Amino acid sequence: DLSPYYRGRYAGRPSRPTLEQLPLFEKKAFWAANTQRDNRLRTGPIHDGMVFKSGGTTGEPKFSIYSRVEWEAFTGVFGMGLDAGGLHDGERIANLFYVGDLYSSFIFIMRSLDHARANTLQLPLSGRADPDTVAHAIADFGLTTLVGTPTTLLTLAAHYINAGKTAPGVRRLLFGGESMYAEQRSTLARAFPAAQARSVGYASVDAGLLGYDDDSCGPDEHRMFSRYAIIEIIDEVDGTPIRETGQVGRVVVTNLTRLLMPIIRYPAGDMACWSEPAGTPDRRFRLMGRSEEGARVGPATLYLEDVRRVLGECRAELGAFEFQRRVEHVQQRDRLTVRIASEAAAAARAALADTIVRRLHAERPMLPDPIPQALIHPLQIEWVAPGGLEINTRSGKPKRVTDRRHEQ
Repeated sequence: DLSPYYRGRYAGRPSRPTLEQLPLFEKKAFWAANTQRDNRLRTGPIHDGMVFKSGGTTGEPKFSIYSRVEWEAFTGVFGMGLDAGGLHDGERIANLFYVGDLYSSFIFIMRSLDHARANTLQLPLSGRADPDTVAHAIADFGLTTLVGTPTTLLTLAAHYINAGKTAPGVRRLLFGGESMYAEQRSTLARAFPAAQARSVGYASVDAGLLGYDDDSCGPDEHRMFSRYAIIEIIDEVDGTPIRETGQVGRVVVTNLTRLLMPIIRYPAGDMACWSEPAGTPDRRFRLMGRSEEGARVGPATLYLEDVRRVLGECRAELGAFEFQRRVEHVQQRDRLTVRIASEAAAAARAALADTIVRRLHAERPMLPDPIPQALIHPLQIEWVAPGGLEINTRSGKPKRVTDRRHEQ
């Protein structure tokens, strides 16, 4: 049965529409319906399963909910993807993803490994484990595989490099949540000379299953879980599906296993292009940076609504404003810049920039965490003249995110 939200959303549509006849996800209305009381999005009450924190500001957290059956399907299918990616019997695995505070990645990977056919040994160390502790575990248990974000893996690599040591027994580095760049792979190779770095897979707490990595996939490529999720790549301007290879658009997903909190034509927050012709089984696609929904640096994502809320609190000083986020990869680290077009007084800009950065850090506490370890650059504010933001040449509208990392 449709939830009250979807009944209203699809009113007047054909009784058996094709997917492309349904409207694209509308973020504000979706989250307004997905409240904890008087919820209009869910199709029924919550009896069992898992609750995770999703996108949203600290003052207005959002939650993604899976029934027990849906959670088992999610992790079970992703476990199949791990097998397709080369997981084999006897791997000894350190889980270095983040845990607690309703984050999903750590327990998601743990449960997916449980479901995989391969018999493995897991050490649940977490992303906040001290590098020395992880290094001792690698030596004591003969660990062969490390699973975590690139930021966490690079922190551990730096620990070995600074000590003049290596971990030759580590054979696989499985990363997720961020892209991995060539010089980062070189750094990892210095610490883990026998290891291959590859994607653990592609998923998100809201969208669910998105893609798996196998031996045919190059950097940033994944294959669709076509029996369990429908991936579309959508033109940014007119919203039409892109079918040919090589043309970049927004990743949109329809989940086929989630019924309690349906996900239909939901933007995953990434740009991508098809790598194989239409009709190819589990058609392969390549990620091409972030879309306007979120700007990811290190383990943190700065959402459009985060910036809009903070700048709105500074409206008295800013006056009329527009903004965009720019992400670059320079000096072997990601750098996030919030570019603000405003007529704010020049004399007030330095203090105002400090205030904006401090409030954005408060909204996303994981954003400043990697800075002391030199894993990402500090958040920057750049002032531009009104009309000085980069625009989409087809629509004439300012781009909400300009992700330059795949151009560098």
